[in-house]
Amino acid sequence: MRVLALDSTTRSGSVALVENGLVIDEREGDPSRTHGERLPAELAQLGAAWSSIDIFAVASGPGSFTGLRIGIATMQGLALVTGRRVAGVSALEALAQIASQRVEPGALVAAWIDAQRGEVFSALYRSTSAPVFTRERLEEIQAPAVADPVFTLRSWSQYDLRTAIFAGDGAARYASSIGASESGPRIAPPALLAGAIGRMAAASADLAASPSAIHPLYVRRPDAELHRDHTQSR
Repeated sequence: MRVLALDSTTRSGSVALVENGLVIDEREGDPSRTHGERLPAELAQLGAAWSSIDIFAVASGPGSFTGLRIGIATMQGLALVTGRRVAGVSALEALAQIASQRVEPGALVAAWIDAQRGEVFSALYRSTSAPVFTRERLEEIQAPAVADPVFTLRSWSQYDLRTAIFAGDGAARYASSIGASESGPRIAPPALLAGAIGRMAAASADLAASPSAIHPLYVRRPDAELHRDHTQSR
């Protein structure tokens, strides 16, 4: 099975080609250019003919609103042209899947994506003994949310986070709030997401759907909606 995977949740993002569950090629995008300028050219640089792809996989969010829309639309278009299916994968879960390789079964894995404005997109998982990148690998115990780091940690106060591992650019940015140290939670090293997204799609190919069934996971409402509501409330 061949999976072409795309992450456009961040400025740079990444692309990857996964074959039979293994990452054949994975590349970081060019952050000096917008996703609209770069796609689908960056996917084409992986050298795989569109017709050879079985599933197109894309990060469904959360992340940059514009990046999400462009990334999902790109993969939907390629799937429509080739008559293939699309897998939408949570960027938070992809981060957690990668980080789960560094902990024992039962450990907590926190995914934090920088949401700007002093906030993070977050989700909390518990690692299991199931194979990495399968949907059984992680048990979601706190659903995706957006809030400032301090509020997020307070909302997780019932869990012992001292042995947890935090992953994502939000975790790196707010490491001081997490209290990361040798005796406290760990911060996972930065990682590209496209390869993990492709491997997750391959491991759960039955979840791939028609292109029209893929929708962004925004978590936070778009600015345009917030502005409209504010204007109407005056």
